[in-house]
Amino acid sequence: MHLAAHLSAVDGTTVRTDTVRTSTVRTGPRSGSRSPSDFASFERLARTAERGLFDFLLLDEGLRLPEQRGRIRDPDVVGRPEPLTVLNALATVTDRLGLAATADATFHEPYELARRLATLDHLSGGRAAWHVRTSSDARTGENFRRGGHLDRADRYTRAAEFVAAARELWDSWTPDGTPRPFAHQGRHFDIAGEFTLPRCPQGHPVVVRAGDSEEGREFAASSADVLFSGRWAGGRPEAGRAFYADVKRRLAKYGRGPDDLKIMASAAVVLGDSAAEAHERAEEIRWQQVSPQTALLTLERIWGVDLSGHDPDGPLPDIDPVPDPRLGPVPDPRLGPGRTRHGDRVATAEKWRALARERGLSIRQTVFEAGARQSFVGTPESVAAELAESVARDAADGFVLVPHPTPGGLDEFVDRVVPLLQERGAFRTAYEGATLRAHLGLAEPVWKG
Repeated sequence: MHLAAHLSAVDGTTVRTDTVRTSTVRTGPRSGSRSPSDFASFERLARTAERGLFDFLLLDEGLRLPEQRGRIRDPDVVGRPEPLTVLNALATVTDRLGLAATADATFHEPYELARRLATLDHLSGGRAAWHVRTSSDARTGENFRRGGHLDRADRYTRAAEFVAAARELWDSWTPDGTPRPFAHQGRHFDIAGEFTLPRCPQGHPVVVRAGDSEEGREFAASSADVLFSGRWAGGRPEAGRAFYADVKRRLAKYGRGPDDLKIMASAAVVLGDSAAEAHERAEEIRWQQVSPQTALLTLERIWGVDLSGHDPDGPLPDIDPVPDPRLGPVPDPRLGPGRTRHGDRVATAEKWRALARERGLSIRQTVFEAGARQSFVGTPESVAAELAESVARDAADGFVLVPHPTPGGLDEFVDRVVPLLQERGAFRTAYEGATLRAHLGLAEPVWKG
């Protein structure tokens, strides 16, 4: 199986119609993190991942701090550094670990980003990866010259053209080191000139795409090397198998084979010396994720109105939520235009009210109960068995672990689970190559100069 570690750049709570995915835990004695910009935390996570023979470390990009009601949400992550800069520094303290940076195709430009990714690939000896994000956040757009945000369809067409343009730039030097002019003309980009860097050590940096939507699946099947899926967020292996089969079937129409795209599922692991201890620790982590402030902010994103006057330990609001912003305007613009990931507000609110009535839950308790559980909870032996079985049954090619707490939570997995996976023959006992493509079993792209 393939394994990676994921550290988000900006924490937050994602609200969907059926569940809540909450933030990484960076506080408490087990965390080992002192501040969002503390390089020692990044270094510790990278060294641990490499000690565990992980394929890569993925760092997220935060182009604007999360805001709600005109205030910064999650102030503990103010100051999180830009990921490519951090990864270039991590290249000096690691030898084999892949280094993956999230970079938004909505707001970056091909020449600028392709050059920075190629730089990382050269400096690291062929270990760079690009996690392609397509932002829907209008507030983020305000930070950039173009402003606003793109419609959903335009985000995907721009991202696809962005990836194609970047690959043209990476191929503009011949394999023997001769620079050649490039020119790309398309709907979103019209660029021409000469690229400043020779062909990358691994041909192209590895392209990672996250997303479970129809557009995300098709994008990954056509253009990505790794698909980062959230289908395991609720701990549903059957959903993972269906997703895996669906995406792998799509590859043939693009002339690609099943091994040309690795599907890695997002997963959180909580360990204990017994099953009871592991479940107790999992509940403790979830309560840390759902603070009183987080509970109210989460509810505001469903109700669409200011709920700061409500008691998080009191009952759910008796007022009705505003309509879904995709079906009409949001009455309170301070709650964040462009961040519409929560579907039908009315239906979600009614579902949560029914849950609260049935169990007599407060606001905070309701958000807690609606939250996604950790994917794998148990003893090291049981978790290793579940992970190995999941890959053997084609539910995933591997997992992207979100350590709780961060960064110290990864140490326990590497020390207690990785050796058991190795004993089962489910995970490598040594790196066999020097590049990220070698770790993932991906062929070097054919030069298309």
